[in-house]
Amino acid sequence: MKALLLAGGLGTRLRPLTENIPKPMAPIANRPWLEHLIIHLRDQGVNEFVIAAHHCSEVIRRYFGDGKSWNVNITYALEPFPLGTAGAIKNAERWLDERFLVFNADIVHLPQLIPLLDFHRQHGGIATIVLTEVDDPSSYGVVEQDDQGQILRFIEKPRREEAPSNRINAGMYILEPDVMRYIPAEQEVSIERETFPRLIEENTGVYGIVSSGYWRDMGTPARYRQVHWDALNREFPLPIKGREIQPGVFVGENVKISSGVLFVPPVLIGHNVKIGHQAVIGPYAVIGDDCQIGSRVHCAHTIVWDRSLIRDRSRLQNSIFGYRTVTPAGEVFEDSIINQFKEAVQA
Repeated sequence: MKALLLAGGLGTRLRPLTENIPKPMAPIANRPWLEHLIIHLRDQGVNEFVIAAHHCSEVIRRYFGDGKSWNVNITYALEPFPLGTAGAIKNAERWLDERFLVFNADIVHLPQLIPLLDFHRQHGGIATIVLTEVDDPSSYGVVEQDDQGQILRFIEKPRREEAPSNRINAGMYILEPDVMRYIPAEQEVSIERETFPRLIEENTGVYGIVSSGYWRDMGTPARYRQVHWDALNREFPLPIKGREIQPGVFVGENVKISSGVLFVPPVLIGHNVKIGHQAVIGPYAVIGDDCQIGSRVHCAHTIVWDRSLIRDRSRLQNSIFGYRTVTPAGEVFEDSIINQFKEAVQA
């Protein structure tokens, strides 16, 4: 089974963190989200991946290479300019000559594939759109379906009381190769706004099925933080590296904790981290690999990416710090997003 991972977007809503990395490469619990997704799909039998990339594509290629380190095969479909979701699929056509999966790689969701694939085989249509259910559909495009699950139409941002359902596009598709005939080449095309409505109009068989489990678009700083807090709370059962040294406090290998350090759970500390005297870490703190946290630092509701240096007496609250950030001693950061380093993430 092949999966196409759409990773070519610019990630503008998550800037400045995504100025020098693609959004799917932003770490979740100290591992790039794209790596979490590939591992999850591999463990369900997907071993062939095509990654559609444009913005900072070299970051993905340097990190994953040909995929052999993950026991998968990875090919890259590089976009000469942003092609949109359908345009990126068309651009990868040469590698997609049989039924394939498509994932918007910046959506945080770990689906169980077997029931989705069974549903697709049974209905016999050209496309399955995986759906998720939301409490308030008024901010989304919702679907109207018949009793067999066939999608009749999309309704964009309906009033809550007028919505035909609370089901929205979850950013995953199962497609037959014939879908390529409906996508023009070498131009920007949206599968959501252009291709799917055309397929429905021409009665090619577009069906939808709900995938249960955790789902979130991590495209804004607030949503990106919330994915971490949900992972720490275990509302999102993402695999976490490290041992639990006290309830809700996970620590990686070779971590040096000085005297007087207080952990207020939930907390995740990466590998090779040094924490100075009388630092207070948490609640809701994620410290990446190879970081140094100075003495008397207070860090709460904050994510610090790998190889950062937080100097003595710094206070971090509700903030995100990119790779290799260095903070001045005694500085207060609140509601901050800092990205100082211009080198790509390393495997």
